[in-house]
Amino acid sequence: MRLSDARREAARRLAAAGIPGAARDADRILAAVLGIEPARLRIVDDRDLTADERARLDAGLAARAACQPVAQIVGFRDFYAHRFRVTRDTLDPRPETEVLVGAALDLPWASVLDLGTGTGAILISLLAARPGARGLGTDISGAALEVARGNAKVIGVTADFALADWYRGITGRFDLIVSNPPYIALSEMAGLSPDVREWEPHGALTDGADGLTAYRAIAAGARDHLAPGGHVLVEIGPAQGAAVSAILAGVGAETRVIADLDGRDRVVWARFPA
Repeated sequence: MRLSDARREAARRLAAAGIPGAARDADRILAAVLGIEPARLRIVDDRDLTADERARLDAGLAARAACQPVAQIVGFRDFYAHRFRVTRDTLDPRPETEVLVGAALDLPWASVLDLGTGTGAILISLLAARPGARGLGTDISGAALEVARGNAKVIGVTADFALADWYRGITGRFDLIVSNPPYIALSEMAGLSPDVREWEPHGALTDGADGLTAYRAIAAGARDHLAPGGHVLVEIGPAQGAAVSAILAGVGAETRVIADLDGRDRVVWARFPA
């Protein structure tokens, strides 16, 4: 099978399986098999695929037809300025989370604590953009921490990582605390796309309750882990701005909601009076 035929057939196969954005996803999978960027598929020489390439393409398309996320199939996701390894033990970093990174880089800080670091995408992006800063990423999943450590090494960022349930066992104070915690209410899980509901770690998606448990924990320990004048930035669901702001205000913080590029509430910023 020639490359041009494989590209058309891959898109057709995913479309027939009912996958939204079938052509885009097919290109990402095929490009990963070939070891090139998807944009280069339009300009590379049309040639016959090898037997190994055909087998790996077939396996990738079968996985996507079963709703496995493309990032898990190809093994990575581009986020902010870097490429991060992704596995079934981590959330797939989303473009919306880049709003939190951008907001953090507008603040003055030299140390950062990332609660629930996952792939390390937030922490590593921040440290890469601010040489000389120090950072600690925590997660309740040892497997996720191994992914984050590997990402830091590949990207060339020095960061510390620790197995922890929010602040438990964490000492010291930080200029900035960031988190993209599990904020989906249990009642909302059934409505998620199968790509998310069936393939991403549930513990990183939902608290099994009202979706606000993590924010209560983050707020409760913030004062004890922030340096004077420090800040908190947390990602939220689009309808959670008022509730999360109230939780942080309830422990004495000044708050502000930051919207994403689509105008939806995406991040809550908090600062405690000195």
